[in-house]
Amino acid sequence: MRAMVLIVIGLIAVPVTTLAQTDEIQVYDAEIEPPGIFNLMVHTNFTPDGRTIPVFPGAIIANDSVNGAAEWAYGVTPWLEQGLYLPVYSLYSANHGTTINGFKIRELFVRPHAHEHTFFYGLNFEFSVNKDYWESRTITSEIRPIIGLHLHPWDFIYNPIVDTDYTGGFGNLQYNPAGRIAYNLSSKWAVAVEEYDGFGPLRRFVPYQQQFHEAWAVMDHYSPKFLGLNVEAGIGFGLTPGSDKITLKLMLSRNLNAHRWRP
Repeated sequence: MRAMVLIVIGLIAVPVTTLAQTDEIQVYDAEIEPPGIFNLMVHTNFTPDGRTIPVFPGAIIANDSVNGAAEWAYGVTPWLEQGLYLPVYSLYSANHGTTINGFKIRELFVRPHAHEHTFFYGLNFEFSVNKDYWESRTITSEIRPIIGLHLHPWDFIYNPIVDTDYTGGFGNLQYNPAGRIAYNLSSKWAVAVEEYDGFGPLRRFVPYQQQFHEAWAVMDHYSPKFLGLNVEAGIGFGLTPGSDKITLKLMLSRNLNAHRWRP
């Protein structure tokens, strides 16, 4: 855990090309499933007004596309959750139609029972196998530190994310951070503002007009009376020409160990 904290501090002290399409628009809060529990989260993102030029040659065009993934998670220990994104998919893209884009494996290490602590932290590793229209490289990875504060009813969370395609050394790591400020209206409802950014490679950020910056309004709801679903929905607005102008997201998750509904 000490090593995780040092990594996080080091990444924040570091003063990512712009983002391509993504299957997951989420700020991690270090919450994981208890040991022995399976969870399924379905991510769906729709870009009704987005970029019309591929981020790299042959890439899926963002405008009017639907992108998402089925995320399967399993609690291994109080501090470790394993995940599998399968399938990662796109629907209705202008240049590729409906596609399967690959899969991801993740290992998420956290401070146990993060919701019980004022200060919480974690470190997530993702390993992706991609089709050539989803990413410019077949194998890519993400390192996502997680730091946050629960100052009830407020939550402050930051994910200083770096991505790599294993080319160009340390300087070619892409800096794509995400942050969230949430206000918990009750145990079942929360509202939040989020921001997702793409600065370019660490060795030299791309010019501001080419960077990816989106601000989001988000709502979270836990509904035990409706299939035990956790729901997160939001709308994002691009702040730079290198961003999509409008994006919508919907995340639905459920504990798969519950065989029937209980009030």
